[in-house]
Amino acid sequence: MPKKYRATLFTNGGSQAVRLPKECRFDGKVVEVWREGSRVILAPVEKRDWSPGFWERLLELAPDVNMEVPERLPTNPYRDSVLDELAND
Repeated sequence: MPKKYRATLFTNGGSQAVRLPKECRFDGKVVEVWREGSRVILAPVEKRDWSPGFWERLLELAPDVNMEVPERLPTNPYRDSVLDELAND
């Protein structure tokens, strides 16, 4: 069974926040949050990537089109800035 820690709750503006112990810190500035029954789960936001098989299927649909398959999703400065703003609220 994994080691359990206690975190403190506090109010920041109109939101409730959780102060995590250093052993439970996340990399980055944004986490995903969801409920499972009475539990609230926090998880790191995974870097987005192309869906498995996306490019293969696209190339099947348009075999005569010469296209280069990118290794990862292009960055989106607007999306990234919105996520940064949300993390700082």
